[in-house]
Amino acid sequence: CGRVVTMKSKLALLSVLLLSACGFTPMYGNLSGDPQETAQVRAALSNIEIANIPDAEGQYLRNLLIDKFYKGGYPSDARYVLAVDKITESIIDLDITKTSDATRGQMRITTVMSLIDQNTGKEVLNRNLRSINSYNILNSEFTNRVSKENTRKNALEDIAQQIEQQIVLYLNRQ
Repeated sequence: CGRVVTMKSKLALLSVLLLSACGFTPMYGNLSGDPQETAQVRAALSNIEIANIPDAEGQYLRNLLIDKFYKGGYPSDARYVLAVDKITESIIDLDITKTSDATRGQMRITTVMSLIDQNTGKEVLNRNLRSINSYNILNSEFTNRVSKENTRKNALEDIAQQIEQQIVLYLNRQ
């Protein structure tokens, strides 16, 4: 048993070394944990104007992005504009019973984000975004509404995280 633990430890160490050898680096800083680099990324995020997003789901997503990007206040003269298209939602019934009742639902939320450099007017980043989440369908209509709304919020939080990640990756390349 001790030999298996030692072998697992060696494999774990080897995998960590291989990850660092292939160019893996943290998004919000370097391996030394330099707080200045993290501050530079945060400052760059706070220099992005977030355009309005249509519908209630879009406003919820925009508020999530504002909370993520603007730690020090709204930018007065932003370098970039983040535009997010209208959010599309589709629901698919899963796990159909013999009586043709669905007991599980799957919600897919998709949109497209664009990052535009205001100095040049060019689109510097364009990504299709998608989040797929599922929920239980129960006998209570109220419970189903709450479950569906919670699933929608989780999907929008996932989309917000994807947007932040894509922008940070772009800014780190610059």
